[in-house]
Amino acid sequence: MKPFPAICLLALTLIAAVPLRAAEELVRREWTVDGVTRTALLAVPEKAKTEATPVVFAFHGHGGNMNQAARSFGFHAAWPEALVVYPQGLNTPGQLTDPEGKKPGWQRFGMQGDRDLKFFDAMLASLQQDYQVDAKRIYSTGHSNGGGFTYLLWATRGDRFAAFAPSAAAAPTLMDKLQPKPVLHVAGENDPLVKFAWQQTTMNKLRQINQCGEGQPGENGYTLYPSKVGAPVVTLIHPGEHQFLRSAPAEIVKFFKQHALP
Repeated sequence: MKPFPAICLLALTLIAAVPLRAAEELVRREWTVDGVTRTALLAVPEKAKTEATPVVFAFHGHGGNMNQAARSFGFHAAWPEALVVYPQGLNTPGQLTDPEGKKPGWQRFGMQGDRDLKFFDAMLASLQQDYQVDAKRIYSTGHSNGGGFTYLLWATRGDRFAAFAPSAAAAPTLMDKLQPKPVLHVAGENDPLVKFAWQQTTMNKLRQINQCGEGQPGENGYTLYPSKVGAPVVTLIHPGEHQFLRSAPAEIVKFFKQHALP
């Protein structure tokens, strides 16, 4: 798929370092996209300018923010060799909550002028300009609305990614737009917001798209479904509700490390 048309980029500015924990810092970056300032927190490895570096985009849920995502996801701690991006959403009407759009979130298919898809295009373009991005190892993950946006990236920008890992998300209207890709889906059996039945339907459809065989159960709700086309589906199902699973980042990083574009 060709890149999105040129957008009003890139007034890209290094703003400040935002402390996460002792001895760790993230940098805040800004982009101007269609006249709107967009921001993200980046964890940049020391060798990102000289060595091929994987990139992980991690999207917060509706009502969340990039600071909270960096703290709760912690992908940069789980994979310090990767360039990890925690983007900040804009106030957006929620599909299940916040219909007036008073809280930050991410667009759905064809909504808000595709402003968040354009934001992704701007971020990736600038990272490729500034760092030695490994084009074979670009990944997306996100929780809830961020997981839904991860599915949207798969549907609209899938050729740029090696694998995906949505959490607590369902995307029934996007399933016919997906091409086979490795995916790990995290779901809570007692999720009161994104119902487990909805997520189960999504996971079943993913196995069809990726031409998967019988599942191979592992520990702690982990099941691997091998794929005839090299695009396995992994489900990580826990007994909890809508919260982000604490053990998920380690499993997601392990999964991402196993997959790269040909």
